[in-house]
Amino acid sequence: MFQQFQESITHLIDKLKGWMDGLIVALPNIILAVIILVAAFFASSYIKRSVQKVMRRFSHNETIIGVMSNIITAVFIMVTIFLVLGILNLDKALTSLLAGAGVIGLAVGLALQDPMINLFSGVLMSVRDYYKVGDLVETNGYFGEIASISLRSTILKTPDGQEVIIPNKDVLQNPITNYSHTPRRRIDISCGVAYNDDLETVRTIAINAIENHIQFMDSKPVELFFTEFGDSSINFTIRFWQRIITKRDYLSAQSEAIIAIKKAFDKEGISIPFPIRTLDFGVEGGVRLDDIYPLQSIQKNGKSNKSANHKEVASIH
Repeated sequence: MFQQFQESITHLIDKLKGWMDGLIVALPNIILAVIILVAAFFASSYIKRSVQKVMRRFSHNETIIGVMSNIITAVFIMVTIFLVLGILNLDKALTSLLAGAGVIGLAVGLALQDPMINLFSGVLMSVRDYYKVGDLVETNGYFGEIASISLRSTILKTPDGQEVIIPNKDVLQNPITNYSHTPRRRIDISCGVAYNDDLETVRTIAINAIENHIQFMDSKPVELFFTEFGDSSINFTIRFWQRIITKRDYLSAQSEAIIAIKKAFDKEGISIPFPIRTLDFGVEGGVRLDDIYPLQSIQKNGKSNKSANHKEVASIH
């Protein structure tokens, strides 16, 4: 029993001696690995600041800048760790680490597919400067002002005060109209005039109303086009260009133009007709109203006191 214990102690001492010999042999590699790790620690801070400085040239979104700098710094540290493991001749550990990282990366990638797409979409949009907070845009069937931009989504504030959260990948993969990139918009106003009005006079009055009362871009003349023969009016569209940044500016310009046109038409006696419908109760080839309701019954109820062959025409405004 005692002899077996001594043999075990002897094997343990031999093994420790082997480890000590291996440690002494690997001591230069260990020192080199420590130096690389220390240098990488200080270099990572410099790399992070440099990446942030470069990113600020392309984007003012601090969230995007912080995420990108952290990602690049993490990649640098991982490369340093793989280099240190190679210097220490830990090939098996390096292989196992790479295999495990691949499996974990695949699983994480599948589980976080949509968030990762939204993340990279947000980064790409920030670098390309598609839009920024405060811009007036239309995308994915929604119109409004950009309230905030995160790594996952874009929050749109509609004119009626509602907030719409749109994933960044949907914004990137679908058409987007940014009205703030080009601070000018064409304002179209539709109207109609009576059939007995002179159309050339109508055109002159409407264009003068805009030119004399509404501020518009001189490089874009005011235009009026008659569009159709309507049921009760001849319809036209008048349009002009104006420098507009917000939705309120657009609505205000549209409102002022309508007021100016209405005042000008009233002053010159140009009528904007109401929709009119004529009801003819004296139908030929059919049953007359006074055949359905006897004349005495109509007179009793105060509906009519005219003869049976009367033809009633009612105009409803």
